[in-house]
Amino acid sequence: MDKLINDFSFGLFIWQVLIFVGLIFLLKKFAWKPILDAVNDREEGIKNALLSAENAKKEMQNLQADNQRILQEARLERDNMLKEAREMKDKMVDDAKTEAQAQGQKMIDQAKAAIESEKNAAMAELKLQVSTLSLSIAEKLLKEELSNKEAQTKLVEKLLGDVKLN
Repeated sequence: MDKLINDFSFGLFIWQVLIFVGLIFLLKKFAWKPILDAVNDREEGIKNALLSAENAKKEMQNLQADNQRILQEARLERDNMLKEAREMKDKMVDDAKTEAQAQGQKMIDQAKAAIESEKNAAMAELKLQVSTLSLSIAEKLLKEELSNKEAQTKLVEKLLGDVKLN
């Protein structure tokens, strides 16, 4: 270190200081400002990217919340539609059953009326045939019975005896 102090030259020192100051001035003018601007631009870009990412994250959360809400509303609407469809189906089935029972009862009543009408017509026909047959038999019997005087007397006595018994 002594040697360094002994060999010290003020002229060389001043030239070195001037060159150093010039170098710093040149670096400041041409290199330092663009480097700092680039670093500041980069820092600003990173801040903007972080803000954009944060905004996108918030927007994504809002969209997810909206999607959940819309999905829940859609499920409720679907459930309501299914419930209404089931109720309509049950009502239609009940109405169809009621109508079918009413038509069935109407058909049964019509069939009963037709049977009763046929029965009455058959009974009238049967009565007519029985009365015709009875008259025919009575006519034949009376002709045969009334042709004989003794048989007529027997018949009258028998009929009188039947009337008294009753």
